[in-house]
Amino acid sequence: MYRTIMESLIAWKNSLYRKPLLLEGVRQVGKTYTLLQFGREQYDTVAYFNFETYPQLCEAFDGDISAEHLIALLSHLGKITIVRERTLIILDEIQVCERALTALKYFHEQASEYHIIAAGSLLGVAINRSHFSFPVGSVSILKMHPMYYEEFLLALGEDELVKEIKRCYGAMQAMPSILHTKALERYRQYLAVGGMPECVKHFAATSDYVLVRQTQEELLVGYQRDMAKYNTKAGAIKAALVYENITVQLSKVNTRFQYKLLKQGARASLFEDAIQWLILSGVIARVHRVEQLKIPLSNYIDIDAFKIYGADVGLLTAMKQLRVTDLLYDSETLLSFKGGLAENYVNSQLVARGHETFYWESARMAEVDFIIYQDGKIIPIEVKAADNTRSKSLTIFMDTYQSDHGIKLGTKNFGTSGKVSTIPLYAAFCI
Repeated sequence: MYRTIMESLIAWKNSLYRKPLLLEGVRQVGKTYTLLQFGREQYDTVAYFNFETYPQLCEAFDGDISAEHLIALLSHLGKITIVRERTLIILDEIQVCERALTALKYFHEQASEYHIIAAGSLLGVAINRSHFSFPVGSVSILKMHPMYYEEFLLALGEDELVKEIKRCYGAMQAMPSILHTKALERYRQYLAVGGMPECVKHFAATSDYVLVRQTQEELLVGYQRDMAKYNTKAGAIKAALVYENITVQLSKVNTRFQYKLLKQGARASLFEDAIQWLILSGVIARVHRVEQLKIPLSNYIDIDAFKIYGADVGLLTAMKQLRVTDLLYDSETLLSFKGGLAENYVNSQLVARGHETFYWESARMAEVDFIIYQDGKIIPIEVKAADNTRSKSLTIFMDTYQSDHGIKLGTKNFGTSGKVSTIPLYAAFCI
């Protein structure tokens, strides 16, 4: 299955200023598969090492971690000749061995001609440990996300539909009705399947939603085990409580995160560490309210006002135990959750395309779901789960800040009205 991150990996390989690369991403997001495919396509040989399946590998980093020593040792352990510029070295699940992460500094300083990529499911957690010496300035970092909607369509063989969506987005021209309907159907399928590669692969091969749901449930169990394995006992309990509560938060009219929905008496001081752990592990994303419309937006946030979204919308629907038929046919039983689910979907598409997302709220409770900065402009984005033409909050925002451009996402076809572009939810990846 095609992953657009491959383009970034090729750019890294060809860069004159290449450093060892850290590839982050939640467990089972496709890091190992993509790196091995990248190595096979772009290099003569691949030297692959996994610290989880080969625990003794950590011993190689106990002593001398100079690049020269490690290259010789890895060549011996992997029974492969590692050649400058022609061999890709992959250190997988590197969070297991902190000293191996430190060693990346010496590869950068002493042997930059060797191409090395380190990957891990909990790298964010590992590199933020207080006792750990992270090689600041000596590595590049790339984050891998679940497959977004474009990649999902390509996996299903819908190449022509992708081209048509991009064409209509560029021209802001309505899609032919039959294609618009088809793209919305695929969008609803994506809500059920999500973007975890194994789930997409099963769906593309079998169209079996039962198999997909079983795979999603297995992934959720794996995340729970990670919370217990790489966390304190108390931290694991809190992290699980926050994660399982996402669907409750998103079912409210106001999807701003409320500690009181976790349990009685809950407050920020008790759960901030758990929320931060989930963010660093990649399973959730936090979107802050922006207080001032100034650049950079991240400097003007309210740290106490935020929303939490799941990294993958398919896992979210599995956790909510939503019936696939309700998703496919837009059942009224989803009414309380439709808005939050659509927001979660849009955030994952925007983040996968490299946007940093925020939201805005006025003193009179007008709210714009997302604020992004693109091409030198601050752009408000309002999300509608259905064919809703009212955009009161977006109008208030644009009038207040004299915005040149706003976006309304929903189930309506492409179009423009004044300064507002109407874009179907299935085209959120184009933004």
